Amino acid sequence: MRYSCNKLMCLLLFFFSFYGETARAQEQIRISAKAATTPFPHFWEKTFGSGRAILSLRESYRNDLRTVKKATNFESIRFHGILMDEVGLYDPDRVVKNPGLAAERVHDASTYNFSYIDQIYDGLLANGVKPYVELSFMPRKMAADPAVVHPFWYHPIVSPPKDYALWDDMLRAFAVHLIERYGIREVATWKFEVWNEPNLDFWAGTPKQATYWELYDHTARTLKAVSSRLQVGGPSTAQAAWVGDFLAHTKAQSVPVDFVSTHVYANDTADNVLKTNENVPREFMVWRAVKMVHEQIVKSAYPTIPLIVSEYGASYANEPNVTDSTYMGPWLANTIRLCDGLTDTMAYWAFSDVFEEQGVVHSPFYGGFGIIAADSIPKPSFNAFAVLHRLGDKRIALTSESALATLGADGSVVTALWNYAPPTGEGATYTMPSGAMGAKKSFDLRFDHVPANATVEVYRVDEMHGNSLKAFDAMGRPPGSLTQEQIRSLQVAGAMAPAEHLRLKGGGLQISVPEHGLALIVVSGR
Repeated sequence: MRYSCNKLMCLLLFFFSFYGETARAQEQIRISAKAATTPFPHFWEKTFGSGRAILSLRESYRNDLRTVKKATNFESIRFHGILMDEVGLYDPDRVVKNPGLAAERVHDASTYNFSYIDQIYDGLLANGVKPYVELSFMPRKMAADPAVVHPFWYHPIVSPPKDYALWDDMLRAFAVHLIERYGIREVATWKFEVWNEPNLDFWAGTPKQATYWELYDHTARTLKAVSSRLQVGGPSTAQAAWVGDFLAHTKAQSVPVDFVSTHVYANDTADNVLKTNENVPREFMVWRAVKMVHEQIVKSAYPTIPLIVSEYGASYANEPNVTDSTYMGPWLANTIRLCDGLTDTMAYWAFSDVFEEQGVVHSPFYGGFGIIAADSIPKPSFNAFAVLHRLGDKRIALTSESALATLGADGSVVTALWNYAPPTGEGATYTMPSGAMGAKKSFDLRFDHVPANATVEVYRVDEMHGNSLKAFDAMGRPPGSLTQEQIRSLQVAGAMAPAEHLRLKGGGLQISVPEHGLALIVVSGR
């Protein structure tokens, strides 16, 4: 149907249509500095995952480690492969040669070589980071079937041991050595996690669950026999699986367990994780899985046992439009909002793209797991973690689904705001968000019990702030190695943008956040 109108009427219709839509898009949030609060430990940044153990000896790895440590003050690092042959722990046929003497084949304590393990753990501790010890994978000469390997580029052996007496002896020597080197007071603060994702192709025992129980039982009892203060847990499963069965097993068999661990990614499917036939949006999947496992624990014989989500992320695949993009800011903030109170620790996978599961990295932006790209280029996800680290440790309840409010230790009110939208584009081609006016989300913030003209700092991560991927896209996505000039340019583009300095007006602040944008507002309490 068509309508006719004079110019004035058309202008009025346009005005109400445009500004009415803007008003409906604006969200009003009132925050009191004297509101009741709940503890808000920074569970999402206590632990990070990383590429396998041996990579931690690289300077590029340690440089990125220091960068992320400075930005988040994270506590521990988890990686695969501390027992793999490339680390050199186990070799029963090791030959020792002494000058002037014939070679001697050693079958005593020298079966175990801790040289690289010491260098790996010394390097972490020197940088203020504790090991989160994932006990994997199988040494070749201990494997029941050395030919059973995982398809990762470095082909870890995923076979059960051929003799559990050998496995037990190795873990006993491993634990004793760690305590002798670092002291029980230190090692008792580490977590010892048995294997990685045994419900997938990382474990070749059959049947999977029963044979993993055997592995777990031997490991937990061996470690606890060395010291009851060592913390051991599992089942370290993918897709939030097996937790109820695991706790029922440890209770029935009186097997030690100090924590529960499991994994989930935002693009895992409901049928695999929740055992339901539904389409769970990416922004809710991690929360749904964590909530499910939390409820399983509450109903178990261990209702207060700590839950560690020892891998989580927005994608288990290589999706540049997800893990390399500004999408990560709102996704991470919303996941934190939802998972608060359900888990003790969530270990983001991973802190750096010094990482070789899919092979040697040949491009800094391929959808890698790390929050720092190859060549130490910060991604938007790094800046999102850095911004959210500024949140306080006391949470103020809000009804908003796009905000988190906290109190800082200095009395400031620290609020995160975001504008969530699904990832843009598909595959390896990065598609910039629309940037249209309608894509912006407006917030009308009102603060009580702070000075009416309090100083304000605003930190942003969005299309125009701290976005190295946008700069890489502008380069035409060079397919191979970058020049030093290109690397420096991307590092500059990925740097955290300086804070905006504002003031409240009558206790209020109007602010807008673009699509895929994250903003952190720090209102001084003085």
